[in-house]
Amino acid sequence: MSDHIRIDHSERVTTVTLTRPEKKNAITQAMYQAMADAVNAYREDDEARALMFIGEGDYFTSGNDLQDFSMAAAGGGAADHDLPPVIQFLHAIRDCEKPLVAAVNGPAIGVGLTLTLHCDLVCAAQSATFAAPFVSLGLVPEAASSLLLPQAIGMAAASDVFMTGRVLTAEESLAMRLISRIFADEGFAAEARALALTIARAAPQAMRHTKALLRTQNAQVSEVMATESAIFAAQLRSPEFMESVAAKLAKRPAVYP
Repeated sequence: MSDHIRIDHSERVTTVTLTRPEKKNAITQAMYQAMADAVNAYREDDEARALMFIGEGDYFTSGNDLQDFSMAAAGGGAADHDLPPVIQFLHAIRDCEKPLVAAVNGPAIGVGLTLTLHCDLVCAAQSATFAAPFVSLGLVPEAASSLLLPQAIGMAAASDVFMTGRVLTAEESLAMRLISRIFADEGFAAEARALALTIARAAPQAMRHTKALLRTQNAQVSEVMATESAIFAAQLRSPEFMESVAAKLAKRPAVYP
């Protein structure tokens, strides 16, 4: 278990909380491993009926911890337990037959946005925002988001998010159907938990069947995810990514040849 992931079980709801507020809940490989293990354990636990992701503090997550992530290569084609933790986590949320809820309490950046595409219900605090600035980091979309985001909000809007780094407000995200509900900042965690409890108290087999009926394209998602991962891994080793990280750390504009 990572020091920056807290797992709570109560009233058939598993709550996965990112607890690294001093780093805006930036996700490390250790955190990915803890989250992958939590999702896999939830799948096997007949008593658990809903799993909710939420962040501690002002952020849902600022995305990957760049220094930690630059030392790990994304990969594919091996057994899941041999894959990097980030890939294990993406496979876990892709393959989870039981309901996943995203409670976006603040900015959701990078994987913070793409994670929500694999969740069945997404609620956001009034002040939450969504962004996927992969290109500005010399990277590409991940988690099958190049397929799922255009399906959710349309090709034009998805291109704007990916290619320009456009930041979506909670209201814009609701209008675009990226999320399903907005709750006030004050009392957000309680409202989000109430939503998760609604799922947890429903008929479990009917819930699983409903999710399966709604998500019939898992094979295509897997194929796109594998393609993205290969390109993402190559970009992690590219001069563009190195320059992007150096520029971000030095707080200067990146310069590409």
